Amino acid sequence: MALQAAGRKSLVDAVVEQLRDQLTDGEWSVGDRIPTEHVLADQLGVGRNTVREAVRVLVHAGLLESRQGNGTFVRSTADPSAVLRGMRHADVLDVLELRVALEAEAARLAAVRRDKDDLRALRATLAALTEQGDRAADADLDFHRGIVEATHNAAFTEVYRFFSAQVHASLVTALGDRQLPPIDLVAHAALVDAIEAGDPTTAEQAARALLQVPIDAVRELVRR
Repeated sequence: MALQAAGRKSLVDAVVEQLRDQLTDGEWSVGDRIPTEHVLADQLGVGRNTVREAVRVLVHAGLLESRQGNGTFVRSTADPSAVLRGMRHADVLDVLELRVALEAEAARLAAVRRDKDDLRALRATLAALTEQGDRAADADLDFHRGIVEATHNAAFTEVYRFFSAQVHASLVTALGDRQLPPIDLVAHAALVDAIEAGDPTTAEQAARALLQVPIDAVRELVRR
């Protein structure tokens, strides 16, 4: 079944919705490789960057999996994130405040439960942030997901996987081409240091301080 051309509301949201419908309707099966960005862009009548952004949202949601050099494959055709879609209609600041609550608790738990593999992974993502520059969005998402995974709480990890995709979509919709401030590498390093030191109180405080920066930035951008 061919995809319908996307309308002009929010292109990224429209493409995410159409691709999600294709997945849940069984257009592709688990393990199938979906069409290339070029093919999808032609089918949808949008630019390749829009398709790339939409695919990234679905990868973060756990429906798709990107394999370097091989393409993008279907990971799941069931969409547990449906229960979180209502956040699309929530104020972006409301979504960010919820993110603080989740990640502050994750940081506290991670400081208590992290192991050597968790610390190694966090240091690697921190290095990726440093190497890729202060706007390395994907590396930043990997970093925050790594904090959650260090809680060793399967329910927490799965909820955050879907929630983080909705955070990203909310920011794209609310801010458009406007940019958040550069990623604070020092604040990220301080959070890892607190987790490595096994200090849950400091880790929670570091997570809250780190996330207060984008909240303040969004407030200022929205005010303008």
